[in-house]
Amino acid sequence: MRTLLYIPIIHTEADLGSVGEDIAKRGLREFGETLWKRHQETVLGFWDAIAEHFDSIEVSGFKIFQDGMVADGEIGMKIVEETARAGSRNYQLISRLIRKGAILVKTEDLNLVKEERDWILRITQAKNRAQKLDAALKYKLTKNNLLDKRDKFIANRISDTLQEGENGILFIGAFHTVRKWLREEIHVEELKDINKVKEYQKLLPFYRSNKERVEKLRMYLMDTCSDSVQLQKR
Repeated sequence: MRTLLYIPIIHTEADLGSVGEDIAKRGLREFGETLWKRHQETVLGFWDAIAEHFDSIEVSGFKIFQDGMVADGEIGMKIVEETARAGSRNYQLISRLIRKGAILVKTEDLNLVKEERDWILRITQAKNRAQKLDAALKYKLTKNNLLDKRDKFIANRISDTLQEGENGILFIGAFHTVRKWLREEIHVEELKDINKVKEYQKLLPFYRSNKERVEKLRMYLMDTCSDSVQLQKR
């Protein structure tokens, strides 16, 4: 059996490089200082829970697949270490897993990742509101098709490189749909419920009218990961 631990992630500014600062400013502007700070605390708690889970299992030989990872080997490791030093909790965890014997695998197609990044840069670097709206509308029209192309590529990489009897870990944004493109014989375990991670992100901008539900989702995201994952404990 091939087993894949599926971790639907919430990106932080550090994960997104130069784009991250613009997104953080937008979040602060749209949510306000108090709610934005609360969201950042939630994300840190989420990553604490994920890291705690991996501290409890043996990961030597596990193959790591990462959202946006366009290389492995020496170049891939350079990306991991530089992003970890920039403060990414995601990449800090990957660095730890690799030191414990896990193996980084090229996950994405460079051209597809670059295309999406270019669209986001057009939005964040627009010089005025009209340009921003125009870029956002054009991105909206192509976004779903581009995401499908990325997800199919990721699923094929996992299916082709995760061999019988091996375990893999996929760190992927919650709004990706990689799972539906995976081969049926790959057993998938969600470390956090994808739908709950997505629901939290969808409701956050409407916190005031959904406060009770958002708070429940916050607690879920920061809580200990499910014990249903059937992998060897230390």
